[in-house]
Amino acid sequence: MAQVLIVYHSRTGGSQQMAEAALAAAQAEGDARLLRVEEAQPEDILAADGYLFCAPENLAALSGAMKEFFDRCYYPVLGQIEGRPYAQMICAGSDGAGAARQLERIATGWRLKEVQPPLIVCTHAQTQEEILAEKVIEAADLARCAELGAALGAGLAMGVF
Repeated sequence: MAQVLIVYHSRTGGSQQMAEAALAAAQAEGDARLLRVEEAQPEDILAADGYLFCAPENLAALSGAMKEFFDRCYYPVLGQIEGRPYAQMICAGSDGAGAARQLERIATGWRLKEVQPPLIVCTHAQTQEEILAEKVIEAADLARCAELGAALGAGLAMGVF
């Protein structure tokens, strides 16, 4: 059975909620696994058939922890996962575009196949207090995350990707 690997980083809970919503929906369609970015290893990437990366935007860029994951895992799997499908979700305080572009460039280097444009959830957190506060992702946004997880899971299960 094809497996979706969801790798996420979350400091204030927003990305975690998004990843968990996607996981539940992906599991309803087939095999899916959720790993915190600190736990994910090259072996996990090699064992999966498709990927969903979920991270916060920090200072208009991909979070440092997610970037460290890619730094740590990039070369050990390079040339071994080409053509596999991926999607991404960004939890942003503003537009999330910088983080999404960074992740897309990394995925392009791995020669992954993007199956949906980045899903960006904007929390509109702009003050220090809002940025550092625990996030609560709106139900409508969690539903979009679930739809993405279900689509990726179903697509892999059916062999569409």
